[in-house]
Amino acid sequence: MSNSSKNWSKNELKVYLLLLCAQADSELTQIEIDMIKQKTDSATFASLYKEFIKDDEDTSFEKIEASIGVLEYSQMELSDLKKELYELFRSDKKFTAAEQYLNKILDNILY
Repeated sequence: MSNSSKNWSKNELKVYLLLLCAQADSELTQIEIDMIKQKTDSATFASLYKEFIKDDEDTSFEKIEASIGVLEYSQMELSDLKKELYELFRSDKKFTAAEQYLNKILDNILY
């Protein structure tokens, strides 16, 4: 995959979104990484993680918005994606203010 989000598959976008959510509280835990790795293959995870750590928050949002605009999601797919993001937020048994804020931003982007 190139560094351009316009070429992302739905799975790649999901992995990138999950990485963003895991980093929301500035604490990317091993539990969160393991949860994300379970949702994709190791090569995809490695590629997206490498890209993710180079991006600032604004760049991440731009890439996500661009991908959502290109990929055709059904309401059911968006609902399922939202559930997965929420599960990751709650994986450490906390839902911090930073995570809540990101959740609202992603709601606006995804819907």
